[in-house]
Amino acid sequence: MSTSQLEKLATELEIPEGVTVTYKRPMITVQGPLGKTWKSFKKIPVTIDVTDGKVLFKAQGTRNKSRSIMNTSRSIIKNLCEGVVEGYTIKMKIVFSHFPITVKVEGKTVLIENFQGERAARKTRIWGETKVVPKGDDVVITGHVLTDVSQTAAEIENGSRVKNKDHRVFLDGVYKFEKKKGIEN
Repeated sequence: MSTSQLEKLATELEIPEGVTVTYKRPMITVQGPLGKTWKSFKKIPVTIDVTDGKVLFKAQGTRNKSRSIMNTSRSIIKNLCEGVVEGYTIKMKIVFSHFPITVKVEGKTVLIENFQGERAARKTRIWGETKVVPKGDDVVITGHVLTDVSQTAAEIENGSRVKNKDHRVFLDGVYKFEKKKGIEN
């Protein structure tokens, strides 16, 4: 094996200002102005070290699979660092043709009411510390953990899925139309 291959199997990530990253195997904790979050790297075959404002990653192998696992863990920590500094926002649009859909938030659940004239409300859960705010025909989802914000949006979209009808004709639902960094007020 050449030395250039060994160099490619290690990478690093700069920690942004105002963010503290601590690693106590298998948990990595990221704390910033918007909050604190953590992720478990229990079953990931990557060596992680936090030193001098950098996070160092070393793959435990020389194959492409090892490299991809190393880069995936790097991206996960990068998203955690960006989230506690900037946050994430997803905007969704409520679309209906006949029966007016209403979206309400009760605790950690989102209620989709009057969907295609259904009497019972469809319920979806809110993940983590994500905030869901219905504003007219829009639903704004914000939070500092990308996976929680994205999973909440996906569950709202799946909760308003049309069943047993042609989805090209019946376009009612709640659909994602914008995803960006930064928390919108």
